[in-house]
Amino acid sequence: MLSAKSLFQEILDNDESFALFCSVAASGETQGGWENARIAALVPEAERELAPKISRHGADEDKHGRIFNALMKKRGLDPVPVPPETDYTMLLEKNGIGLAHARLNRDERLTLQDIVTYLSHSRVTEQRASEQMDLLRKHFAAHPGIGRAVKQISNDEDNHLAYCHEELLRFAHAGHGRAIQRTLRECALAEIRIYRDVSLAVMAHMGRILGWSKARSAVLVAGIHAVYAYERMGGWRRMVSLTTPERRNALGGPASAEPEFA
Repeated sequence: MLSAKSLFQEILDNDESFALFCSVAASGETQGGWENARIAALVPEAERELAPKISRHGADEDKHGRIFNALMKKRGLDPVPVPPETDYTMLLEKNGIGLAHARLNRDERLTLQDIVTYLSHSRVTEQRASEQMDLLRKHFAAHPGIGRAVKQISNDEDNHLAYCHEELLRFAHAGHGRAIQRTLRECALAEIRIYRDVSLAVMAHMGRILGWSKARSAVLVAGIHAVYAYERMGGWRRMVSLTTPERRNALGGPASAEPEFA
C-alpha cells in the first residue's frame, strides 16, 4: 500500500534520494536562518524587544540545517546541488512572499509593516513546517537513524508557530488586524501554489532516482493535485487563523542544543 510512511521509508533507504531530501531541507533551513538573522539586525527601534526572539528563530533554522547535514555525514554522504525548482524558500522570495533579499541586504531599519509582513509569512510557512514534521514524528520518532533529529526539529517548528501566533495577536490588538489578515491571505494563497509546484518537482526527482513506474508516479502526482485542490477550496484558511497558543513565550530563551550523531 502506498502511504506517507512507506513513501518516506523508500526515500530514507536509498542513499541518493536521502541525500537529495536532506540537501533540499538543509538549504531551506540555512536560508531561513540568514533571513531571520538579517531581520533581527534591522528591527525598528520601537520593536527592539522582538529582536532576541527573531534571532532565536534564525538560530533554530541554522541548527536544523546542520542537523540535516549531520544526517548525511553519518551515512557517508555529501550534500548534492539543490534543483532550483525544488527550492521552496527561494521560490517564495521570488514570488514576493516575505521580505525581499534586496531589502534585507540594505543596512536600513525595517518598518513596522515589514515586521507584520515577516511574521505573517512565517505564520504561514511555519504551519506547513509544523505539519510536515508532525507527520514525520508520528512515523519515525523511534527510528534509530533519524528519530532524535525528527523530534528536535518538530518541537522547534511547533515553537516557531506558537511564537508567530502570539506576536501577530499582539500586533492585531495594537490595531494592525486588517493588515495582518490581508497579508496572511496573500501569503497563504501563494504558498499553497508554490508548495504544490515544489512537491511535484521533488516527486519527479525522487521518481527518477528510485525508478518509480509511470503508474506510481501518476498516483503521486494526482495526490499532490488533490491536496492543492483541497487547500485552494478552503484548506488554506487553517494558515491564517490566529489563536492564543498553549506554548507562551516559546522563543523567549536560548536555542536548544542539537542532537549529536555518532
